[in-house]
Amino acid sequence: MLSSSPLPRFASSAARLLLTRGMAESQEKKAGGVSERIMPHLLNIYGSRATAADFEIYAPNATFEDPLMRAHGVKQIKSAFYTLPKVFGESKIVEYTVQENPMGPGKTEVLIDNKQHYKVFGKAVDLTSLISLQVDENGKVVKHEDWWDKKPLKNRDTVAFPLAGRMAEATRRGAMLLTHALMGFGKDPPPPPPTPPPN
Repeated sequence: MLSSSPLPRFASSAARLLLTRGMAESQEKKAGGVSERIMPHLLNIYGSRATAADFEIYAPNATFEDPLMRAHGVKQIKSAFYTLPKVFGESKIVEYTVQENPMGPGKTEVLIDNKQHYKVFGKAVDLTSLISLQVDENGKVVKHEDWWDKKPLKNRDTVAFPLAGRMAEATRRGAMLLTHALMGFGKDPPPPPPTPPPN
């Protein structure tokens, strides 16, 4: 009786190799496209021209924190950024570089070294910042931190006295809740009127 040919075993091994390679390439492409997908929306958000669609980059339970506010959930994040045109005559990210770091299966950290430009009562203010985004396996931002002057946010883990850190956290949380109420609890602004056709 003839022995079975090794060809099926070879073909099976080759198929598994190709499948594994294809999955790896797919994951690599997905990771490499995280910042490309997110950045246009983030530029709109920081540029005072955000719409409801721009906030779809966030997971429902996402958090946002900067030295002034600490937001929990998409509605509070909307309130935090919808205040920009109310406070500043101009706001935008003018320069940035992006670095992506894998954090686990399907998860990515996106670091955005950037320069932000604002106008306050007609006076230009430029701010150097490091934006940190943690993106989950569904491609949604679950944590967004903005470190002004690239300094870590003050909290119970980053200051010498944990009580002082807790007070800083509570102050940011209180500022966020007040802003959230003033901004209609994350209510989206009405869409701009359509541009009239040229005569």
